Amino acid sequence: MIRFILTCIIVIGFLVLSIPILIGEWILGKWNPRKKEISSLRLIQAVFRFLLRVTGCRVTVLGEEKVPKDTAVLYIGNHRSYFDILLTYSRCPGLTGYVAKKEMLRYPLLAQWMQYLHCLFLDRENIKEGLKTILAAIALIQEGISVFIFPEGTRNDHASELDMLPFHDGSFKIATKIGCPIVPIAMCNTAEIFESHFPRVTPCHVVIEYGDPIYPELLDKEEKKRLGAYTQGIILEMLKKNQALV
Repeated sequence: MIRFILTCIIVIGFLVLSIPILIGEWILGKWNPRKKEISSLRLIQAVFRFLLRVTGCRVTVLGEEKVPKDTAVLYIGNHRSYFDILLTYSRCPGLTGYVAKKEMLRYPLLAQWMQYLHCLFLDRENIKEGLKTILAAIALIQEGISVFIFPEGTRNDHASELDMLPFHDGSFKIATKIGCPIVPIAMCNTAEIFESHFPRVTPCHVVIEYGDPIYPELLDKEEKKRLGAYTQGIILEMLKKNQALV
């Protein structure tokens, strides 16, 4: 329980104490928007890395060198834990916005930081609003800002992480509309940090693997038609392989 309490104290403490920083970042953004974006990115990445150290989580990363360095990408990952965001965002090489559920807007300070970091808020019950989110994500990528989405739509709490929820095909329109690379990410054993032992935060070994980028325009007709299932199959194979490492 000590790690759980420490994690809560750090998160709540940071959000409260960061109010002057939020104001400072806002002022910086008026003068130099790009500098503000990078400043916010690096600050939150440092906080996330510190939180992961507090959990005692040991992380093995594979294939990170495959992420394209010269273009924004669409990251696609499986989703088992709240800590999936910390694990992946702390490693993003450049500006990256996450697609989150609109309910996150209920939390004022957290929502403000998410907006600073180009996060998008998805209304899962409203198709029209969902389309607007996809268009906003496309605009971000066109501006050179990568987008990360969990196409299962919610955290998967099945007994086995190999039993993923279906990937929503709408998520992949972000890439097919503009032909940006899709980077599949398989996160193995992340539920062992917290969800499998709720409310305890438990040290464990996590494996993150970045797959080869998928370029939609290079796929054949059938693969492109089933892009969600195709990408999910790649992630599933990485998960199967990496279960032996945890």
